[in-house]
Amino acid sequence: MTYRPSHSGSGSASNSLRILEVVARYGTGTTAKEITDSLRMPPATAYRILNALVGDEYLVRTSDLRGFALGHAISGLVTAATPPTVPTAARTVIEEFRRGNRFAVHLFMFRSASLRVADEDPDYPLHSSFEMLRYPHTSAAGKLMLAELGDAASALPGGQLVKLTEHTITDSGRLEEQLAEIRRTGQASEINELEAGSASLALPVRLPGGPVGAALCLTGPAERFTTICEHAEAARELTTRLAPLLF
Repeated sequence: MTYRPSHSGSGSASNSLRILEVVARYGTGTTAKEITDSLRMPPATAYRILNALVGDEYLVRTSDLRGFALGHAISGLVTAATPPTVPTAARTVIEEFRRGNRFAVHLFMFRSASLRVADEDPDYPLHSSFEMLRYPHTSAAGKLMLAELGDAASALPGGQLVKLTEHTITDSGRLEEQLAEIRRTGQASEINELEAGSASLALPVRLPGGPVGAALCLTGPAERFTTICEHAEAARELTTRLAPLLF
């Protein structure tokens, strides 16, 4: 058979992805021969890439050493690509809360040291969602996640505090002080740090004694932040109702 290289990419990176696709399709126990036959790939090329994937734990060998299965390292990729699941009951109570106030109400989930949009307010869409997810130190929900992680640098691109506005925190010492305060008070906020003219208050969603797994975020104009905070207790009650529905 003639080896047909992928036209979507070149080199071992593209071939590695193609091998992972075959193992995902055929399931646990996929053999090297099945992989080479499916991809029409030279055995020497396949074995070299398979050994590398096993070494990086993207694949594991089956107990009889005759086949392969997806490894635990692949779970991070799957998690990142899969949107958070929000049960209908949880969406219902969030929508009830939205009808009772004049600010945006968003739900974010924490996934592998990253922030994910779980339920966006349809009446007040997020304007800076990319920046919020990429630079968690700039948002209230992101700070709540960083406070839970303990190691803020692990969730920041290159460990850097990127400046988005003149109010964005770029000093690591000052950020650590804020994170300590968030752990103490059980809530996080930002004013003009993510986007000029905007402010947010974030409250943790967690089961009693469990880790924080999500954030309920109230967002509105910066000049109305005091009014937003007046809804904090009602929002905290909502997080108590949400926790058993989400986790």
